[in-house]
Amino acid sequence: MTEDEARERILSAAEELYYRKGFAAVGIDELRQAAGVSLRRLYGLFPAKNDIVAAVLARRHAEWENALTGAVSDAGADPRTRLLAVYSYLEDWFCTEGFRGCAFINAFGELGGTHPEVAEIVRSHKASFQEYMADLVARTGASPLLAAQLSILAEGAQSTAAISGDPQVAVQARSAAEVLIDAAVAGV
Repeated sequence: MTEDEARERILSAAEELYYRKGFAAVGIDELRQAAGVSLRRLYGLFPAKNDIVAAVLARRHAEWENALTGAVSDAGADPRTRLLAVYSYLEDWFCTEGFRGCAFINAFGELGGTHPEVAEIVRSHKASFQEYMADLVARTGASPLLAAQLSILAEGAQSTAAISGDPQVAVQARSAAEVLIDAAVAGV
């Protein structure tokens, strides 16, 4: 097995295990077994568990951005429709089997207080989402305040859907977003 293949196996196993069981609950030996690599190979690629967590979160960040921007792009050119596509994307995500909320919120809740590097990765991911929403809002001509409001709705929907197990939270968030967007655009 090549180094790249081993790395991929480790990250795939870690992503699945961390998301399903929690970052703190998964030990190195369990991860090693799930990835099918030796302990020596694992530590050769990732000297510490935090290195694996950071790599998993980097991977999740790329997956999130690609999927979200794809969904928004597929919604067409209308700025309002593109903003609302964020909530349609959330609804689709909330309906996936095994949905357990935002991996970044989960990581922050488990590790953010004791691992500053994890907290920084999470903050960077959330800031990136805020910037993306700000760009979408700017295209409507509305105040930048709308981006913060819509981001809070999306973040709250993620947490609420994870806790309640109800994907309809995204529909409710989308309805609230429609009201905010329409009020903001009418005030332009």
